[in-house]
Amino acid sequence: MLKAEIIAVGSEMLTPFQIDTNSLWLTERLNALGIQLMLKTVVGDDAARLEEAIGDALRRSDLIVSTGGLGPTEDDITRQCFARVLQRRLVLRDEILAQIEARFQRRQVPMPAINARQAMVMEGATVLPNPNGTAPGMIVRQGNCTVVLLPGPPREMRPMFEAGVEPLLREQAGNLRLLRRKLSLFGLTESRTDELAAPVYTRFSNPSTTILVKNGTIELHLTALAQTEAEAERLLDELDGQLDEVLGDYLFSRRDETLAQVVGERLRLRHETLATAESCTGGLLAGRITETPGSSAYFREGLITYANEAKIARLGVPAALLEAHGAVSEEVACAMASGVRQLAGTTYGIGVTGIAGPDGGTPEKPVGLVYLALAEEHAVTARRFVFPGDRSFIRTLSVNSALDLLRRRIR
Repeated sequence: MLKAEIIAVGSEMLTPFQIDTNSLWLTERLNALGIQLMLKTVVGDDAARLEEAIGDALRRSDLIVSTGGLGPTEDDITRQCFARVLQRRLVLRDEILAQIEARFQRRQVPMPAINARQAMVMEGATVLPNPNGTAPGMIVRQGNCTVVLLPGPPREMRPMFEAGVEPLLREQAGNLRLLRRKLSLFGLTESRTDELAAPVYTRFSNPSTTILVKNGTIELHLTALAQTEAEAERLLDELDGQLDEVLGDYLFSRRDETLAQVVGERLRLRHETLATAESCTGGLLAGRITETPGSSAYFREGLITYANEAKIARLGVPAALLEAHGAVSEEVACAMASGVRQLAGTTYGIGVTGIAGPDGGTPEKPVGLVYLALAEEHAVTARRFVFPGDRSFIRTLSVNSALDLLRRRIR
C-alpha cells in the first residue's frame, strides 16, 4: 500500500477565513485508488518551515502531493523550496513561457514580467499542463518517493490531478481498493463506545477503526484495503457484524444518515405521522426533522410553546399541572406531547421541556435538565436527562435524544 501525505501551502489557510478544501478532495481521490493518507500538513508562506516539512515528508512517505504556492508573486515559494530540498535546478522552459504569454494575449492584456517565473521547472520533472491557469504542475521521482506539485485554485488543481496524476498513481497503486464504512451510534459516550467496541476491532488490523464524536453522536469509521472491492466489502462485513453484536440498539445507521433521516424513513414506510411541541429547543427539533427532503409525508406540525401561557392556550396543558410541577417536569412534557398529538391528529407527538441555560437552574432543577415525552394513542413515554455542556450543546442533545426515543419505538 502506498503511503501518502499532503502539504498544503499558503498562509491564508492558517487564518479563520480560509478552509483547506483541496486536501479533503485529494484524500477522497487517493483513497479511491487504494492509497492511504497518513499525514496532512498546512504550511504558511515561510521557506524554512516549508523546506522542513518537505524534508520530513521525503523520509517517511511514498507519495507527496503539494497544493498551492505556484503563483507568480513573491509569497509563492513552493517550486523554489522543493527544488532546494530535492537538490534540483530550476530551469526556464521556453515552451511553457510561450503558453503563458499566449494566455495573456488571448485576454488582450500584457503579461507582467513576474509571470515568467511560472515557467521555471525542476530539472527532470514531468510537466503537468494547466489549461485553466498559468501555473503548470510537476511530477518528480525522488528515490522511492513520488512528488507532485499542484496549483492551489481548485478549478486548476482538480482537472490537473484527474488528467495527469491519477493515471500514474493508479498504475503505481496496482489493483488495491480502499473502502470505508461509517457506523453511526447514539446514546453512548465515546469512552463507553470504545469499551464495548475495542475488544472486537483491536482483533483486526484490516479493517482499521477510528472513533469520532460529531454533534452528540458517535461514529465508527471502518477502513478496509484489499485487492478487489468485493474482498474489501467482505472484510468490512466481518468486522461490522461483530461490532453489531456488542453495539446493539445504539447503532442507528450504516449509510451516513442522521437520526432525523432514519426516523423519517421509518415513519414514511409505516405511513405514520408526527407533531412536535418544544420549549427549551425553540423549534430546533422541527427544524432538524424538516431538513430532510420529503418530510411533509410524515411531519404535520411543530409548535414552540415557550411560555406557560402558550402551553396552556395552544396545547391544553392544565394550569394546575404547571403550578404543581413546574414547566420543566415529566408531567408537563407528557401533557405537551399528548396535546400536540391531539391537536395535529398525528400518530405520535413529542414534547420537549428543559433548562438549556446558562441561567435558570436551581439545585433541584439544574441547567441541562430536560424532560422528553412521546405520546401515542394509548400510551405516553417520558425520559429524564441531565445533559452536560453549554446552551447549544444541551439543545442539540435534547433534539437527538427526542429523535432517538421515537427511533427506538418504531425500529
